[in-house]
Amino acid sequence: MPIIDMATLEPVGEFGSRAWGDACSEGSIKILEAANLPDTISWAFTEDYTHAPARLLQDGRTHAGYYIMVRDGRVTAGDGVPEEALSIPGFHVQIPWAYLCNQSGALYGREGQRQRSADEQVLMAAIVDYVGNDNPFNYPVNSKGTPSGMLDPVGAWPVEVGAALGEGGEDGNGLHNIAATLQMDSPEFAELPVTEMRVPIFGDMTGEQKRTFIELCGIGQ
Repeated sequence: MPIIDMATLEPVGEFGSRAWGDACSEGSIKILEAANLPDTISWAFTEDYTHAPARLLQDGRTHAGYYIMVRDGRVTAGDGVPEEALSIPGFHVQIPWAYLCNQSGALYGREGQRQRSADEQVLMAAIVDYVGNDNPFNYPVNSKGTPSGMLDPVGAWPVEVGAALGEGGEDGNGLHNIAATLQMDSPEFAELPVTEMRVPIFGDMTGEQKRTFIELCGIGQ
């Protein structure tokens, strides 16, 4: 039975905000502590949303993002992207805030995730075509020599962690849906055309909307 009761959740902040990240972190700790993970697991999760609006980077906050870290049987999580977490093999993403923001508020299971990924591939292809750059987000080159928003050191999701954070995902629970439920809408997307999975449709944007979205993604900055 899922640890988090979705009926008790409500939006607390925008995607990438401190309030939202703190709430996601708190939920993650509850879920993973209840899973009684083996002491042998050493794994971390970080998401660093670059080029976030200034309103999300206040009071000395340097990163819009949060982390989860499992080490020596202890689970920690919180706001920010600490170097300790980044040094542990795991799931580490650094990607423009605007590219992920809106669709992160969509609720879905496995099929919805596949559709979101397909929609994002269309969005990326449209951006690449528009700016004439195969690496428009200026991703760093990884150990395989490929530009990627997934940062080294990459490590596989431990089975126990994946099972715990994904529990109930097909029924509206799981970490993604928890985070989506906690997320408030951001004004930048109010007038943009989007797919059912809330992914921006670049090809349907006006010229001004395209220029604004490109700027939001930090392209050319």
